[in-house]
Amino acid sequence: MTCRYCGTPLNHTFVDLGFAPPSNAYLTVEQLNQPEFYFPLKVKVCDQCWLVQTEDYAQAEQLFNADYAYFSSTSSGWLAHAAHYAQAIIERLHLNSSHHVIEIASNDGYLLKNFVAAGIPCLGIEPTTSTAVVAEQLGIPVLREFFGEELSKQLAEKKQQADLIIGNNVYAHVPDINDFTRGLKGALKPNGTITLEFPHLMQLIEQAQFDTIYHEHFSYLSLYTVSLIFEGAGLRICDVETLPTHGGSLRVYGCHAEDMRPSSETVKVMLRQEIENGLQMLATYQQFQVRADKIKDDLLSFLIEQKRAGKTVAAYGAAAKGNTILNYAGIKPDLLPFVCDAALSKQGKFMPGSHIPILHPKVLSALVPDYVLILPWNIAKEVHKQNAELITKGTQFIIAVPELYLL
Repeated sequence: MTCRYCGTPLNHTFVDLGFAPPSNAYLTVEQLNQPEFYFPLKVKVCDQCWLVQTEDYAQAEQLFNADYAYFSSTSSGWLAHAAHYAQAIIERLHLNSSHHVIEIASNDGYLLKNFVAAGIPCLGIEPTTSTAVVAEQLGIPVLREFFGEELSKQLAEKKQQADLIIGNNVYAHVPDINDFTRGLKGALKPNGTITLEFPHLMQLIEQAQFDTIYHEHFSYLSLYTVSLIFEGAGLRICDVETLPTHGGSLRVYGCHAEDMRPSSETVKVMLRQEIENGLQMLATYQQFQVRADKIKDDLLSFLIEQKRAGKTVAAYGAAAKGNTILNYAGIKPDLLPFVCDAALSKQGKFMPGSHIPILHPKVLSALVPDYVLILPWNIAKEVHKQNAELITKGTQFIIAVPELYLL
């Protein structure tokens, strides 16, 4: 295997999480007795450009299909994040009805609906039918395609290039990151702006967030590596912000390399911070496996201990990161009988690999378990607040990453 960006042979493993099915491949009752596809979940690091990436086994079409079950609008916190971004970027770029906005991986319209409300023409690009249909019902035009250089040429020919291209939590999901980035350049107007949000590799390492590793995430990104990829496509990062979302993310602002806008000092500061945190040292990556194993072992020990003590434990949030840790730890319904989730698209289905049933959140109120394990720890405060009634009845909420602790 070679690096997806620079082509260097990959000889160093960052973390090996065994074998697992795709994390968003939720199962129906009928599928429980059918064969289930498992892929290696091994992550490598390039010692030249420091791109961290999964091995090439699963194909994008297998991961992002018509029944894709992740809907961005399920989280009220994420909706608020999207609305705040839309207001800020409209003001920052002085966007109006004469401009054009494109969002790549527009999902269910969670973000673009804010631009529709502001009277700004927009276009969503989203390959998954299940989410695209919902966006279209909100009046958002959607191209049901995978984005890349070829599609950007078609957009340019139709004079549909954008003043603003948005990509929230999609950059890590693309198997050919060079083709995708060339597509960004091709779809961008001469003075246009790109904003990409993605989980920051530095935070993943610092917080031992190994459960954010799954097949849908082909790459794990630092600012340094993204700046190299942008430069290779004739683009430049002109600004960067840190965000609390997804355990710590970056929002980069990109433009054409020849754009006259100066790069902010924040870019230089973040690049220095990454070096200081060892992101260009091989030893940093070689120490990660031990930390992931401790988190897995601690969770498994806790669940076994509670079972022996006759305590009841349920989970909340049928999230992809939950599937990573459950499958790596080999946790099944005997230790975790069910998981609750607010997404209608997941209720009545089963977690891939573990086959743990996914139920409506009202089940928690009816059963009042002793413990609730919040799998999507990035929205733990939101879940904790929504279930305040359970706390008064004695239920304790826990998370497993970066270490097992009670909220």
